[in-house]
Amino acid sequence: MSGALLVAGTHSDAGKSVVVAGICRWLAREGVRVAPFKAQNMALNSFVTREGAEIGRAQAAQAAAAKVEPEAAMNPVLLKPSAERTTQVVVRGKPWATASAKSYGGMKKRLMPVVLDALEDLRRRFDVVICEGAGSPAEINLRENDLANMGLARAAGLPVLLVGDIDRGGLFASLYGTLALLSPEDQSLISGFLVNKFRGEVAVLAPGLDKMTSLTGRPFLGTLPWIPGLGLDGEDSLGLDAPRPVKPPLGRDVLSVAVARLGRISNFTDFDALSHEPGVSVCFTQSPEEILTSDLAVLPGTKATVDDLRLIRTSGLERAFAERADLGLPTLGICGGYQMLGGRIIDGVESAEAEILGLGLLPVETFFEEEKVLARPEGRAPGFADTSVSGYEIHHGIVRRCGGEPLFEAGDDTEGCVRGTTLGTTWHGVLESDGFRRALLQWVAEERGLDWRPGEESFASAREAQLEKLGDLVADHVDREALMRMLDGGPPKGLPVISSQLSAVSDQRAPDEMHRDDDVLSSTPLALTTPGDGAQADG
Repeated sequence: MSGALLVAGTHSDAGKSVVVAGICRWLAREGVRVAPFKAQNMALNSFVTREGAEIGRAQAAQAAAAKVEPEAAMNPVLLKPSAERTTQVVVRGKPWATASAKSYGGMKKRLMPVVLDALEDLRRRFDVVICEGAGSPAEINLRENDLANMGLARAAGLPVLLVGDIDRGGLFASLYGTLALLSPEDQSLISGFLVNKFRGEVAVLAPGLDKMTSLTGRPFLGTLPWIPGLGLDGEDSLGLDAPRPVKPPLGRDVLSVAVARLGRISNFTDFDALSHEPGVSVCFTQSPEEILTSDLAVLPGTKATVDDLRLIRTSGLERAFAERADLGLPTLGICGGYQMLGGRIIDGVESAEAEILGLGLLPVETFFEEEKVLARPEGRAPGFADTSVSGYEIHHGIVRRCGGEPLFEAGDDTEGCVRGTTLGTTWHGVLESDGFRRALLQWVAEERGLDWRPGEESFASAREAQLEKLGDLVADHVDREALMRMLDGGPPKGLPVISSQLSAVSDQRAPDEMHRDDDVLSSTPLALTTPGDGAQADG
């Protein structure tokens, strides 16, 4: 078979990422070579592929669902907010520019050929590509140069499956209103609806589904039930507020972990592996008291080291971390958090600060460089039962150790720093290494005099089981024949148009004219250099 579709949502966090992952896992189980795709992603939660490209963490998880290796083509444009009004633009996995919301709008025409080339590359190599939209397709202020929703669907001729989150209420109004706000040309691609996060009896919902189908001419392909904890790696800070249930402890005590909630926190999924262990409670907090009293305190990664260092100082967290060091309480810094635990920070890249002093709890200095380090390192942790450890690096700041002991050994090189009970590393993802995670937590328990014991299930196995559940969700609750028809046949012909003041006005150009414009754009290759519109290369 050969085909592609776009999974769009009525709003952010409607469940697009989960639905794409579920479809990918179901198709992979059916023997279909399938790949995920998200044209443009805004996320500080990113991942490094084996070829050294940075993509959204959700696309890496979707690739795992599809049972394929993640690659740059799966997320050709990644936006990483670095300040209140600026964002780093990552193209084909590498930093390309710094943009404001306004200047980025002017870049989109240059980026559309990159997006379409990446999608076409995947379609040549895979049987099916399942695309994920961004936000809502009815963001009419962004439609003109849209890359991720109806702009992509129009340019590539993709059928669109629109997902609505019934748990938030207003499902029918959201679906109908989204459709009505689109132009007739865009509406012609909305091929069906999907209900997500439903609690209750489907029979009670059925009359509303039938009425919506009669009003819009679009069928519902399924109703996915609400299943607590059945998620995917979060893309933004909405994931920080999700409840993290504590598994029953195997010993008498529960370990408490407090992660500082920074303004530009990145890769917060580093700590999912801690919640995987029995008897470990993880919270994200801005409370100095919670940081001070926890068994393990963590300074996480950040996209704005200097700005978040100022936040730590003004919020009282600096004093809490200093008191922990004085009291000999375990503290861990990861990437930007590791940099903040050290001494001098020379940053002419992210913040353009000549020099600023860190918290001074580790004997390290950080020097920011223009070129971003993107790598997948491996090593061992000699101070933690010599366990093997692997992770990934995403940083401009180069950390130099001036004392203490290394945390990891990687061949002839060393990584990280240990002084007393304060640890730091530039490597993300190290807590997913089962041996190191358990040895670290056992050390914390010993330092705190607690009776805590680790579990036996690997974190990788737990993730795989989660992806299997997502595949089951699609297999059990989606009209698979209708989904396959959509993939094979594209958008159905003759779908009715829902009239509104906006949709009554055409885009002025027919879809074939848009394709001709895209062909013209594609003839001009995008150089991976800083655009000449005032944007500057970022760190």
